[in-house]
Amino acid sequence: MKKVRIVVHLVIAIALSHWGISQNISPQKDWLVNPILEKSSIKITDSQVVLDNGLLRRSFFIGENIGCYDYFNHSSQQQLIRSVKPEGRVKINHKSYHIGGLNGQTENAYLKPEWLKNFKKGSTDFVYQSAEIKPIEPFINWKASTWTANRQKPTGKRLILNFIAQDKNLTGIKIQVNYELYDGIPLLIKWIEVINNSASIITVDGFVNEILGLVEEESAVVGKVSEMKVQHGIYLETNYAFNNAMRYDISDQTTHWLADSTYTSQVNYNYDTPCLVEIYPEKVANIKIMQGSSLKSVRTHELLMDSYDRQRRGLMIRKMYRTIAPWTTQNPIFMHLVSKNDEQVLKCIDQCAATGYEALILSFGSHLNMEDMSEENLNRWKKIAEKAHSKGIQIGGYSLFSSRRIDDENDVVDSVTGKTGHAFFGNAPCFGSKWGLAYRDKIKRFFEETHFNIWENDGPYPGDVCASTTHPGHEGLADSQWKQMNIQKELYHWLNERGVYINAPDWYFLDGTHKIALGYREVNFSLSRSQQRILNRQNIHDGTQEKTASMSWGFVPLTQYQGGGADAILEPLSQHLPDYEQLMMIYYGAGVQACYRGPQLYDTDITKAVVQKSINWYKKYRDVLNADMIQLRRADGRDWDGLIHVAPNLAQKGLAMLYNPTTETIERTITLPLYYTGLSKQARVREKEGVAKTYTLNRDYSIQVKVKIPAEGYTWLVIE
Repeated sequence: MKKVRIVVHLVIAIALSHWGISQNISPQKDWLVNPILEKSSIKITDSQVVLDNGLLRRSFFIGENIGCYDYFNHSSQQQLIRSVKPEGRVKINHKSYHIGGLNGQTENAYLKPEWLKNFKKGSTDFVYQSAEIKPIEPFINWKASTWTANRQKPTGKRLILNFIAQDKNLTGIKIQVNYELYDGIPLLIKWIEVINNSASIITVDGFVNEILGLVEEESAVVGKVSEMKVQHGIYLETNYAFNNAMRYDISDQTTHWLADSTYTSQVNYNYDTPCLVEIYPEKVANIKIMQGSSLKSVRTHELLMDSYDRQRRGLMIRKMYRTIAPWTTQNPIFMHLVSKNDEQVLKCIDQCAATGYEALILSFGSHLNMEDMSEENLNRWKKIAEKAHSKGIQIGGYSLFSSRRIDDENDVVDSVTGKTGHAFFGNAPCFGSKWGLAYRDKIKRFFEETHFNIWENDGPYPGDVCASTTHPGHEGLADSQWKQMNIQKELYHWLNERGVYINAPDWYFLDGTHKIALGYREVNFSLSRSQQRILNRQNIHDGTQEKTASMSWGFVPLTQYQGGGADAILEPLSQHLPDYEQLMMIYYGAGVQACYRGPQLYDTDITKAVVQKSINWYKKYRDVLNADMIQLRRADGRDWDGLIHVAPNLAQKGLAMLYNPTTETIERTITLPLYYTGLSKQARVREKEGVAKTYTLNRDYSIQVKVKIPAEGYTWLVIE
């Protein structure tokens, strides 16, 4: 019997791990399934500071200085810290200084708390002076003007650690280290602020706002930092990412996994184990801070992970976005219009209102020019916006910033050649040039004057550095990236706080943008409609692993795009209704808005009815369709594929979308993982609008459902 029990437990463990479920976590105690009631707390004594929210704990010892000695994941029972490091580092007036930290640890493989009382401060380090506790304040005072899944502002507590300089040359310079601890999620946000209360201007030539001596992920006797795994017990993300990858990990500009030469007992003979992480943007220098002003670093988001499984890790990251960037849960239903005149815009406004669409975006190639500040142009679009608003339709438009040439005076200047034409996109304006600053002001004025609701900002600032010394927005090469980034961030904040919805093809979510592409190859939209259906489902599968559906947009070319023949497009719409309807169901069934790009939404009453039916279905299940997804099977064109939305907080606990790419009807018994629905014993499942059937959950929280999927068609299952 004992052997049987062991085998049963092993089988259950394997099944649970397949769906990314930790054996150590029950649904009742899993913060992804049930809300954690414990609130964030910060306790300060003479000897320590402790932050704890029931999911993570971070503790600091106060001696001659202050140092973090404890970073604990309650869910996994994992201790992340092996070595005390400074709270950060800053270079002021060409000299580098540590912020906090304690010296004296000789064994860096592990840390015993009793060692701490013997550790000393560094002679030139900024030293801890005091601590303050405040409630969390919104980073962006966002305004939701569209359908939004989460309108709740996050709650928690903020810790401020105050540091002063020992160096007499820095009298009046203060540094604040800020921590925000959030309720209900194992997340900390950290940033530093350099405050200049001295009698002179100071220069900052870089900063590091997080340094962690972490337990190594793996050991290798021989191996370089770049060849070994990094820390999977913590996920790190900052609001300093760009390069149009449509993924954060590739866009990140700040996370640096390093070797720790002080860790002399490590297995690696060359001390090359990646067990030290530092967070900083590389291209930040010569930043002048005037008297009475300050410099804030990037914001580092630290999410403690309890699993290696990509599905669970993705759910955790998506929960982070939903919590600290709730504007990303806005998800209006929009059309992408290619217009030649105002009459086409007015026609599509009427079509949107008639079919249940909520917004109209004038696509690239349209006759909208947001940079035209003439009264005639502004009044023209203001009247059109008023017409749209009178019918309950929001309106927006496309504007290109980068990947265009202005002139030698305003374009990005290469530091090697001293000439333009060597930017990320080849030719690009500098955001700190006269033209760039004027562009910012024109966009603001356009939205103020016309009351447009959506801005599709293509080619946003991609991190170009500029060697010009005549641009008013930066002094030279050294400060050009930081200054341009801040110009763009301020613009995004300004728009977001006025209720403007922002599509931007780069990773600026944490500074106010709402949506980015799933990830795609543009020329694929010149392929046949049958190919596009499968490719779109693959894009959805891949593009929603680490971002939510509402953060993603897809594409449906109603007219010719990037070439392609008649079998690639949907116009005339009435002649391709099965493809049109299924493409809508593929995207809406995933909670993803697609750019339906063309001159109209429908051409006949029958087409209109098909669009209305799809939108009505989406709105009926909108809440659950905007919940997070678990991918069941990636589309391969050979057999069924599908996904399941999971929503433990809703009456409809889940909704599965299942597709059949083959030319014959298929019957399959499909396993549905219901752990993340919050159901633990029974589930009522109905196919489409049919009669519900009750299923008893297996010990791994799954059920098996037999379904029939029509040839080249789809079905859906509702779980309650």
